Amino acid sequence: MRRDPRLQALSTDHHHALVLARDAQRASVSRDAGQIDGLVTRVREAFARELEPHFRIEEELLLPALEAAGEHALVARVRDDHAALRLASDAEGLDAEQRLAAFAAKLEAHVRFEERELFEVAQAKLGPEVLDAVAAAGAAGARERACALKA
Repeated sequence: MRRDPRLQALSTDHHHALVLARDAQRASVSRDAGQIDGLVTRVREAFARELEPHFRIEEELLLPALEAAGEHALVARVRDDHAALRLASDAEGLDAEQRLAAFAAKLEAHVRFEERELFEVAQAKLGPEVLDAVAAAGAAGARERACALKA
C-alpha cells in the first residue's frame, strides 16, 4: 500500500531515525572513543529535538484513534517501544558501545515496525480528521526543527 501523504512527515522522521541508528551502530563497533562519545551526544540531542516530538504526535493523535479502532496490540507495542527507546537513549550503567548498539537495534526495529505495520493499519482504519491532524502536527514539527537549525 502506498503511504498516505498525511503520514509523510512521520515517514521522513523515520528516514532520519534510520540514519541515526546506522551511525550509532557503526560507532558502537568503531572502538574510536571520540566517535563513540560524539554519537552518544548526538543520540541524546536527536532524541530531544526529533524523536521525542515524533513520539508525542503518535501518542497524542495516532495511538488513541487506533485504540478506539480496536488495535490494542499495535498500540501496546508502540507504547512499549517508545518507553524502551526513551530508556535506551539515556541509559547509564553499560559502556557507551553497548548503549549505542542497543539503542541502534531498538530504533531500527521500531521504525521498521511502524512503517510496515502501524502506518499500514492507520491508513486503512483511521478517518481523514485524524490523518489531517497528524499531517498538521508533523508539518509544524518540521517547521520548528528547521527554525531551530537556522538559529
